[in-house]
Amino acid sequence: MTATADATSSNGATPARMSMESMQQAIDTAHRTLDTQISALSDRDSLGKSADYRTASFSPVSPARALNSISNRQDDSVAVTSETDLDDDAKTSVTYCGQRNLPPLPIPSLEETLNKFLKSIEALQESDEQKETAKRVVLEFLNGDGPKLQKLLVEYDRDGRENGLIGSYVEEFWNDSYLAPDSSVVLNLNPYFLLESTPDPKLVGNQIRRAASLCFASCKLASQLQKETFKPDTFRGKPLCMDQFRALFGASRVPKRNSKDSIAVYDRTNHVAVMCCNQLYYFQALWPDGDVAVDEGDLCDILEAIHAHAHKFGKDEHEDHTLDEDDLRYLSSLSAVGVLTSLSRNEWATVREEMIVDSPVKNFESFTIVDSALFVLVLDDCTPPDKHAAAANMLHGSYELSQRKNQTNGSNTKTFQTRFLLPCEQYQSGSCTNRWYDKLQVIVTKDGNAGINFEHSAIDGHTALRFVSDIYADTIISFAQSITQLVQAHDGVIPSVITAKVKRAAVTLDSQGRTTLDVFPKKINFDLSESVRRKIHYAETALGDEIVASESYFLEFKDYGKRFITANKLSPDSYVQMSMMIAYYKLYGKMVCAYEPVLSKSFYHGRTEAMRPATMEAKHLCEVFCNPKSSPDEKSNALRNAVRVHSALVKECARGKGVDRHLFALKCIAEKNGVPVPDFFKSEAWKMLNHTILSTSNCGNPSLALFGFGPVVPNGLGIGYIIKDACLHYAICSKHRQTKRYAMTLEAVLKQMAKLLAPLSQTTVRNHHRSPSQSRMSLKQIPVNAISYDAYGDIWGESTPPRSPKVVEDMLLPSIPLFEGSTLSNHSTAPLFVEPLVGVAQEGRWSAEASKAPHGKDLSDSDTDDILDDEELEKGSTKDIRLDLKDIESPQVQRKFKRRGSNDKLPTRPSRRASAGNAPTRSRSRDIVGYAQRQSSFELAELSKKGDSIVFEKAIDP
Repeated sequence: MTATADATSSNGATPARMSMESMQQAIDTAHRTLDTQISALSDRDSLGKSADYRTASFSPVSPARALNSISNRQDDSVAVTSETDLDDDAKTSVTYCGQRNLPPLPIPSLEETLNKFLKSIEALQESDEQKETAKRVVLEFLNGDGPKLQKLLVEYDRDGRENGLIGSYVEEFWNDSYLAPDSSVVLNLNPYFLLESTPDPKLVGNQIRRAASLCFASCKLASQLQKETFKPDTFRGKPLCMDQFRALFGASRVPKRNSKDSIAVYDRTNHVAVMCCNQLYYFQALWPDGDVAVDEGDLCDILEAIHAHAHKFGKDEHEDHTLDEDDLRYLSSLSAVGVLTSLSRNEWATVREEMIVDSPVKNFESFTIVDSALFVLVLDDCTPPDKHAAAANMLHGSYELSQRKNQTNGSNTKTFQTRFLLPCEQYQSGSCTNRWYDKLQVIVTKDGNAGINFEHSAIDGHTALRFVSDIYADTIISFAQSITQLVQAHDGVIPSVITAKVKRAAVTLDSQGRTTLDVFPKKINFDLSESVRRKIHYAETALGDEIVASESYFLEFKDYGKRFITANKLSPDSYVQMSMMIAYYKLYGKMVCAYEPVLSKSFYHGRTEAMRPATMEAKHLCEVFCNPKSSPDEKSNALRNAVRVHSALVKECARGKGVDRHLFALKCIAEKNGVPVPDFFKSEAWKMLNHTILSTSNCGNPSLALFGFGPVVPNGLGIGYIIKDACLHYAICSKHRQTKRYAMTLEAVLKQMAKLLAPLSQTTVRNHHRSPSQSRMSLKQIPVNAISYDAYGDIWGESTPPRSPKVVEDMLLPSIPLFEGSTLSNHSTAPLFVEPLVGVAQEGRWSAEASKAPHGKDLSDSDTDDILDDEELEKGSTKDIRLDLKDIESPQVQRKFKRRGSNDKLPTRPSRRASAGNAPTRSRSRDIVGYAQRQSSFELAELSKKGDSIVFEKAIDP
């Protein structure tokens, strides 16, 4: 037993269980014990000591003490670097430089929002009585509690931004809407992306190399974000809020018992967690200064070692060496701690607390290693047979049962020498247990296909899209570089998409020839009691019920795509929205509530606004389209009118003038101030708007094959769609509904809609030939503000030119007169941090926790009426495998990222050099180096002098 398992009470007895009150005392005791047992990591980034790091004595430092210091050492100043040149004394942030200039999210007038509310539910009301009741409830709210709540909301917004507590009036409430529900994040919250196949033949069908390629690109992007050299998002030349990128890497959702969850963000972490065969591993991927410590070849070696070790299924850890592979697979399923993240949040919090009480140091540190990892790289053993199964695997993992075999030796049946086995003959062998749903996961299947599943509380699809787009594009560029690197004429012509400094730890040695950064893989172990193992089994069976009850179907419509729709002068997004409305109406004969998120990141800390596609014009289109007596002209006119109105409402939502977020904030501000919630929020009209049957979202570009999520209500449909030039992709998920039938109806509707429009071959192409009298426009005549760099291009499928405010206003719906005269208008033996700990778990990050930093420019004076120029935005162990770490105390202290307020002021700090002294380093002029040029990362032998070593059983290099 190690010190992590031997924490004793004051009288020398070892309690089987420990109360929560005594947990901290046990942790402190274990910290002191471990301080004398564990080697430390040499700190090459310590200001003032870096020159002597090669000769410094390695004083023992406990990782447990280091982890505990995360919550104790803080600094309100924000350490910021930019560019890759670290020689200057001060740098400003490239990534967040535009934050201070973003306008605040505007609060619409109460009259305007209520008027739009009535319009948004009009098509859903089936009787005049419902309409009159809704008007009456709205008027009572307008003349009663509404103005009081509006005033409270305006004051809350003003005071919160001035004091640095919030970034927008809805931010706190919207974050709580994600973190407060007790439901599981699986199928209810987490979306997924499935990447297109790679064109690189070296990666096709090779799981390890595809995973290494994506992991390398992800680590470089994480390096850019830590150094704040990551280029910010823009749309048509206008900056977008980059705040969500602070929680892209090193973030985890942490369950809280009898309370809302929190988002812990470790902003300077440097390691990657890996899941394989339900087991957890990790390795350090970044240097303390944020440089990348491993290249693609190194990652192949690391992942191959992890893969080989995991497929032993911990055989060396069991005393009974007669267990066959099936028995060991069953044992691994009982230690699949990741499946606990699929439980309801309160239940998961209870189990997590129980595990920490059972093993206050070891389990606590193991959780912290996973929570603080940059991301989780998942290696699946499954090969989905088709796109439907691939979508399901990315959404919730695969479901597959295996049978335990009873082997006999003569008349004796073999028995297991363990007390933890459950009396069941079947066990889960699908990939659904090989997940950690509380974090960003990069998933690679056995056949080399890849995608991501991400926890949605902290980031939206637009942020995740930038991540996958960049890493996918970077792997393509890497392939292109490998083609041209042997041709002298092309040397250096193709730049990398993600530019980060790569300084391989394998060849960065000290004066004695030792590596100065440990990047070797290590296993994360948990102490699992019989009670916890049983709960792992029960969590898997509960998840299995949800998976069996759900159906994912992928519709790839190849007849036409964006080019055909835009050639007919229609908005592709609005066109696709109408297709989904018509398909539902054609099946069920009624309009239902639908939801489409619209990006609002042009505002400070903006996320999304809800657009409601079920308009009266859409209802008229459905009725006309499904009426056999309607003429083609009537259908065509109805389609164009519905598309026009939908597109105008999307533009309005992008300007921060939607309905849902404002009303939701009014409801929350009443609860926050102890005001009785008005009857308006208990009315049938309010419930009608908030029971979304068709939950839809457009998020994609050429890097994605699929994008999807689960339904938000039990009888709903979750539809993620991607608009491509020549095809349309719909990923549809539902529970106990006719998912395939709906998809087939949708396909038929798309074909019928095309008959109303002109074929692409018959559309008029603008004549670009000029007469001799026409003069050529000089480049100097083009206004500078008409040129922009867009990080995503035209992913939403819109290519319409900018409209003047007057044109847009004419397209919006008229006001509704309500009455005369009124209109409503590491675990225990392996430290995870290899630098002075400047990352910190921010449990209050998404709450209204006050910040001490001074507030910068007040955005309340900004003019937000025309921020978008009326252009729509895009939706948008006890046993270690290796232990050889050293650490030196550093004068630097930790600090928190201050999420809210202060307009992201950008203080500076002294430079942090990558290395010190005369330690030999190997610099590279490129991020990508071919296999023929690189030196082997590791000796194919024992990796460590301490702990269990992994032997590389199979070489990766060709």
